Amino acid sequence: MVNVDARTDAGTDSGTTAGARDGDAVSRFVERFAAQLTEAGMQRMAARVFARLLASDGGAMTSAELGEALRISPAAVSGAVSYLTQVNMVSREREPGSRRDRYVLHNELWYETFTRRDQVLTLWEKTLREGAATLGTDSPAGARVAETAAFFEFMQGEMLGLMDRWRVHRATIGLA
Repeated sequence: MVNVDARTDAGTDSGTTAGARDGDAVSRFVERFAAQLTEAGMQRMAARVFARLLASDGGAMTSAELGEALRISPAAVSGAVSYLTQVNMVSREREPGSRRDRYVLHNELWYETFTRRDQVLTLWEKTLREGAATLGTDSPAGARVAETAAFFEFMQGEMLGLMDRWRVHRATIGLA
């Protein structure tokens, strides 16, 4: 019997040893990581699709391949991919010579995700500073909001330095 996961990877990722993998172990990893992403706040089906893409050698799969590997409907794949596209974790690409779309993880996914998060922190910090001024920094609510703004400002500065250190570290361990 050919495992669905091994067959899917072997069919989409040329030049890999995916067929030699334990497909059940891959499925357990995908479901375990998806559950952790769900606990952190990601939509359940989006977490499963993301984890499955992450576990594929090519980092890209068609809707049919995702549906088969995860045993979910095309509608479930579509909804998950819509969410993942909206939050810039995957993109759609046309499969060469075909009318089918492939869903692809972004290069440097985590770097890009955290960099975009930096933009959110900037927006939140600005809004919180305005809120603190509106509430009055001498009031308990204003002081709490001002402290939250200061926290986001601190996080933003640390995140930029952290991302720079990651790029250097990534190169030193041969990932760049």
